[in-house]
Amino acid sequence: MSASLSCLDDVSRDRLRLGDPARASEDERRRALVRLIGAMPVVLQILETIRDLRLPDAWLVSGGIYQNAWNLMTGKPVGHGIKDYDVTYFDGGDLSYDAEDRVIRAVAGALPALSGMIETRNQARVHLWYPERFGSAYPRLTCSTEALTLYASKTHAVAARMTAGNKIEIAAPFGLATLFAMRLVPNRVLDTAKTHAEKSARLKRLWPELQVIGWDDAEA
Repeated sequence: MSASLSCLDDVSRDRLRLGDPARASEDERRRALVRLIGAMPVVLQILETIRDLRLPDAWLVSGGIYQNAWNLMTGKPVGHGIKDYDVTYFDGGDLSYDAEDRVIRAVAGALPALSGMIETRNQARVHLWYPERFGSAYPRLTCSTEALTLYASKTHAVAARMTAGNKIEIAAPFGLATLFAMRLVPNRVLDTAKTHAEKSARLKRLWPELQVIGWDDAEA
């Protein structure tokens, strides 16, 4: 699967319209994001790998998708600014770290060229370690994509996976308008103001085109 240069140019030129909920539909935005993903070889490789490993409810989430979309929309190379690629799956049958570690090793072993850049987590066990690490409670999840609704920014909440028929599926509980508008909007469902501020500052340095909505600002 690949995207033609003309398709990418169309998305890049059209991003302001795509970023306006009143001017473009969510279906249009999803199709545009799929076209962009088709021009991200590293993302396609990850999607194919986690599909072929048959991990339960597995997705590539967040920065590896939206940041690379920003790269393509602003003329930067794929991979610019990417710290890691987050792979999530959901296995509620075994909440042990040993089981999760086996999956972490399997994914890393299947993607040796991305050594050190893949972070794999079982979303079924996040509630077990989150309070100690972040100092606040975290709900027990029922599926991988439920975690998207709890991210510090609504703009971060995007996931993709590849079907057996090579179709790319998108999950985006808050929609994709803010991704295309390059606007970081806080998600205040958890006390993640510090995370939103820190991530926004880093992202703004890497993509100066971004508009950052502060934690206490109105979402205009």
